[in-house]
Amino acid sequence: MFGYTGKLLFVDLTTGKTEIRELDEAAAKSFIGGPSLGAKILYEEMPAHAHAFSEESVIGFVSGPTNGTGALMGGRYTVVCKSPVTGGWNDANSGGNFGPQMRRAGFDGIFVRGISKKPVYIFADSGKAEIRDASRLWGKTVSEAERLIREELKDDRVGIALIGPAGENLSNMAAVMNDTHRAAARGGPGAVMGSKRLKAIAVRGDLRIELKDKDGLLALNKQAVEWEKGPASMFVNMFSELGTGGFYESSVMTGDASIKNWAGAPHELTEEQIKLLTSAEMDKLYKRKKFACSACPLGCGAIYEIKSGRWPIGEGSRPEYETLGAFGSMLLNGDAESVNRCNQLCNEYGFDSISLGATVAWAMENYNNGVLTKAELDGIELTWGNAEAIVRLTELICKNEGIGKILSRGSQGAAKALNKGYEALVTADGIEIPQHDPRYGPGLARTYQYDPTPGRHVKGGLGITHGSQPPEAKYNYSGTGDKDVAGVINQELINAAGYCSFAEIGLQPQSMIKFINAITGFEYSEEEFKNAGLRSFAIRCAFNIREGFRRGAHKLSDRIVGRPPLKDGPLAGITVDNERLGDNFFEALGWDKVEGIPTGEWLEKIGGLEMVIKDLA
Repeated sequence: MFGYTGKLLFVDLTTGKTEIRELDEAAAKSFIGGPSLGAKILYEEMPAHAHAFSEESVIGFVSGPTNGTGALMGGRYTVVCKSPVTGGWNDANSGGNFGPQMRRAGFDGIFVRGISKKPVYIFADSGKAEIRDASRLWGKTVSEAERLIREELKDDRVGIALIGPAGENLSNMAAVMNDTHRAAARGGPGAVMGSKRLKAIAVRGDLRIELKDKDGLLALNKQAVEWEKGPASMFVNMFSELGTGGFYESSVMTGDASIKNWAGAPHELTEEQIKLLTSAEMDKLYKRKKFACSACPLGCGAIYEIKSGRWPIGEGSRPEYETLGAFGSMLLNGDAESVNRCNQLCNEYGFDSISLGATVAWAMENYNNGVLTKAELDGIELTWGNAEAIVRLTELICKNEGIGKILSRGSQGAAKALNKGYEALVTADGIEIPQHDPRYGPGLARTYQYDPTPGRHVKGGLGITHGSQPPEAKYNYSGTGDKDVAGVINQELINAAGYCSFAEIGLQPQSMIKFINAITGFEYSEEEFKNAGLRSFAIRCAFNIREGFRRGAHKLSDRIVGRPPLKDGPLAGITVDNERLGDNFFEALGWDKVEGIPTGEWLEKIGGLEMVIKDLA
C-alpha cells in the first residue's frame, strides 16, 4: 500500500501484550489518517460509556499520510481519546517531529488500552515494540524525562511523546508533549496517559514510506515553494519571522484576543503593555534561533534564551499567540518575563497553556470580585496584571500544591470543587475558550459549540478569518451554512492528512488532493475527497452521539457570545446568535438540526459508516 506503513500497533498495559495489525486499505482510503482514522478505530475498539480513565479506555497516536514523506507542511500527528473534561470525543494534534518518526519506526498509529501496575513507556523500534519500566521517569519534568529516555536508548534522534507531572496528577489540563515544547494539549489527553501509568511513547527507525508518484510529489513541493515566494509571500514571511505572536498586538486592539477574562476592552491595557508581549519586541531580547517542525518551510517557531531577570529560565520556546493572550491580555498583564516563565512552566510540567492561563483568569476575576479570598489562594494577592502573583499561582498549579491542586482541575473543575465562581466561567462544554473571540469572528461560536471537540479554534467552519470581514457581512446570519460546511470539510482533510493548518497559506489552493493522490495513489475525485472530509466529521460526531450527546447538550458560556454585551471597546453592544449559526450549519449539512445528528440516508450517501448506521438504527 502506497503512502502508509500499513501497520498499526496495539498495546494492552493490563496484560502487557503488544499486537501488530494490518491497516486495511479500504479504511485508509475512507478515513485517511489523523483524527479521522483515529475516531474510526476508537469507535470500534472502545465500548460506549467507558470512563476516560478506565481499563477499556483507548488512547491513540495517529499519523497522517503526509508524515515522513517530505510533503511540505505535512508534519503533524494527532492524539485521540475520550476527554476527562467533556466525557466525549477528544483529539488534539501537534507538530514537531514525532509523527514522521513514528512512521519511520514502522507504524501509522499506536493505540493503548489497559492500566499498568507501574509506570511504563512503550518503545517502538523499526517495526517491533516493547513495554519498558518507567519508574525512574515518573515525577520528572518533560525535558528531564526526554533526556533520560535518550540516555537509556543511547540515541538522540529518538522521537518521544510523553507527559509531565500534569498528566501523572490527572489534571484536566494535561497535555501530551513532544520535542520538549510541542503539545497535543487540549481536552486532557495527558491525563488519560497518566491514568494508564504511561509516561511516554518512544519511536525509532529508518523505514521509508513508499510513494505512488515520488516525482509528482517533488513537483508539487517545487510549486509550493514558488507559491510561498510569490502570492503567499507576505503571510509566509510574517509567520516565518515572527511566528503566531506576530498577530498579538492587532488581535488585542481589535478585541479578538481575550482581555480581562473576556469582559474587558483594549483601553484597559497601555500601548506599552501590549507592545512588550509581541514577538517583534521579545525577539530583540531573547531570540537565539529558529525552530521548524518536520517538512515545514515556514519555521514559525523560535528558541529563546533568558539568562537574567526575575525568572532566568535559560533556553525555552518562544510563546505562541495563544499563550501570549492567555497569560497576557487576558490577565491585563504586560510583563514579558512573567509570560515566558509561565510558558516554560506549562512546557516542563506538560500543561495546556490555553486552559491554564484561562484558569488563572477565572481565579483572578473571582478574587477581584470577592468570591475567592487571599487565604483561599494561599496568600496570593491575585490582582489584575500582578505578574508576580500570576507566576506564583501558575507554579502552584504545576507543582500540584495548595490551591494549585484544585485549580489543576481547570476552571470548571475548580468551580465545582469550591462550589462557587460559576459566573466567571467562559467555556465550551467545560473546555476553556482559546484566544479568538466569537464576538469578533461570529462563525467561531458554531465551531466552539458544535465541533465534536468543543472550544477549538483549529477546527473547521467559517474560521478565524471570518472576523476580518466587515461588520455588515460577518454579523449577517443568513446563508452561513454552506460556507461553514465547506470550512469543516477543508479542515477535516487538513487534519486527517497530517498537514499543519498553515498549509492553507503555504500551499497553493486545491493542491492538497494532488499531494494525497501522489502519495497514496488512491486517485480521489473531488467528490470522493469531499466525502472523506464529511466522513471524518461524522465519525468524530458519532463517538459523542453513541455516548448520548445531542445538540442541546453542548453549551457555550453566555459571556463569550455577548450575553450581556460588552459596554466598551470595539466589541461593545455585540451579541452573537450562536443558535442561528448552528441551525444554518446543520441544515446545510443535511442533518437533523434539532438533535444535531446525521440521518440514515445521509450516512449511506457518504459511505464507509456502516457501524454508525447500525448503532443509530
